[in-house]
Amino acid sequence: MFGPLSSTIQGVVNFTWPMVLISTIIIVSFRVAYLWKNHSKFVLYQDLLMLCFIIYVLCLFQVVTFQDTVSWSSNNFIPFKEIFRYDFGSRLFVKNVVGNMLLFLPFGFFISYYLKCEKVWLPIVLTLIASCSIETVQMIIGRVFDIDDILLNLLGGILGFLCYYGLSKIGEKLPSVLKSEMFLNIIAIVLLIGLITLI
Repeated sequence: MFGPLSSTIQGVVNFTWPMVLISTIIIVSFRVAYLWKNHSKFVLYQDLLMLCFIIYVLCLFQVVTFQDTVSWSSNNFIPFKEIFRYDFGSRLFVKNVVGNMLLFLPFGFFISYYLKCEKVWLPIVLTLIASCSIETVQMIIGRVFDIDDILLNLLGGILGFLCYYGLSKIGEKLPSVLKSEMFLNIIAIVLLIGLITLI
């Protein structure tokens, strides 16, 4: 399963890296200019999180609107029809089932983090709005509407909320030194280096 998942992620990276690079340069330069002009405080981990969220939304837009624009399948309004069409662990299962869940896991995490959600209902509503918008636009631009994609995206959003909720509860029990700005900045730098190395 990890082989197909790895190749799917690599395909997304290969497809989106020019947009990511250009967007990152523009966003970072604008942010630096804003901080300098307004003499605002720079908090590395907060700015990196916001940058990740913006880049994620841009990548999501590019992937769902431009990738595989030619489709031979038809609209699906029957729940679970497409999900059960794939053999468990196959390349198509990883790409279309696991991929659709993972696609919205960051969405659930980020909106939960920025809205400080304690209950899952708000991430569910916002994930539904985003996913339904995507599927409707895909149908309008000549791709297909798939109710199963919405269900899988919703599950991914819920998993993202659970990741946030679990991490926030763990964070409440940590000593103050591990929640300090300096420590969080160091963690952010390590994660950033790890992500760049992985990509």
